[in-house]
Amino acid sequence: MSAIRGGTQGARKRSNLLTARIHDRELKRCAGQYLKGRLADIGCGDKPYSDLLAPFVEEHVGIDHEGTQHDRSRVDLTGTAYDIPAADASFDSAICTAVLEHLEEPEQAIRECWRILKPGGHAVYTAPFIWHVHEEPRDFYRYSRYGLEYLFKKAGFEIVELKALSGFWTTFGVLLVYKMQSMNRGPLRWLRFVDALGAVTQSVAGLMDRLDRAEQWTWMYLVVARKP
Repeated sequence: MSAIRGGTQGARKRSNLLTARIHDRELKRCAGQYLKGRLADIGCGDKPYSDLLAPFVEEHVGIDHEGTQHDRSRVDLTGTAYDIPAADASFDSAICTAVLEHLEEPEQAIRECWRILKPGGHAVYTAPFIWHVHEEPRDFYRYSRYGLEYLFKKAGFEIVELKALSGFWTTFGVLLVYKMQSMNRGPLRWLRFVDALGAVTQSVAGLMDRLDRAEQWTWMYLVVARKP
């Protein structure tokens, strides 16, 4: 369920190295500050962050639905973001990475996260703002900072952080590489050239983003929310 994980094909993984690095760095920072104890990973897929989060939590519980497009072997609880098979206030913290865009009723899902969290517990979410359609047909929304703030406050959360993860250059650079990779097919494949050009494009985009981080062009927002 993640725009960050980029699917299982190597070409797609090569397309988003820059955004994956930024996302994982921020997730690790947030884990050190906010995550602890029993963690709910909502829409966990194949639990790609288990190693990254292991030093910070005591138990990492992966939650996903029966129809997930990802490997189900690491799913611990089978349920939906609207109906998690867990008691009220049974988790110390939660993550939900690039899942909200795939949910028809995001407010209902955020309320369900609020339900399973203990008072004082933190939830870390990421949600895209400028990104291509993916995992279709289950791709419904894109989120501005104002929409995210509205949804989380309405569900009862306090906003601790709401951060754009990039400016224009990272967003533009990575989407350009995805487009180049999508054209890289057929009998006249130019894979090696595309890979080299994609790596250079992402490196330059990352450098340019340090100079100009205009939030209105971000590919994704990060939200840290606290249950009072």
